[in-house]
Amino acid sequence: MIKELTCINCPLGCTVSVTVEDGQITNITGNTCKRGEIYAKNELTNPVRTVTSTARVDGAKEYLVSVKTEQAVPKGKIMEVMKEINKAHISAPVKIGDCLIENVAGTGVRVIATSKAS
Repeated sequence: MIKELTCINCPLGCTVSVTVEDGQITNITGNTCKRGEIYAKNELTNPVRTVTSTARVDGAKEYLVSVKTEQAVPKGKIMEVMKEINKAHISAPVKIGDCLIENVAGTGVRVIATSKAS
C-alpha cells in the first residue's frame, strides 16, 4: 500500500510517498531532503502535533489568554488536551511563558501561555 503525505517541515511542502508492506515502511520517495523522510516515518509511526488554543483568565481585563503545548503531543490525545484547556480557569496575572497546566492529559507535556493577561 502506498500512502501519500505532504511534508510540513519547510515551505516546499513535498509530496512524500510511503510504501507500507505488512505494517513496515519499505520505501519513501518524493522528499527533497532528509527531513522529509524523517517526517514521513514519524507521521506513520507516531504522529504528534503542537496544540494551540485559548484559556479563560479570571480577574484580568483580558478574559482569554493564548496558550500552546510546550512540546508536541500524540495526535490521538489532542481532544483530551483541548478538554483540559477548555476546563482550566487561570488566575491573573499571566505572563508569556507561564506554565498553566502541568502534564496535560497525562502526556508529560506542559501548557504554557503565549500572551499576557493582567
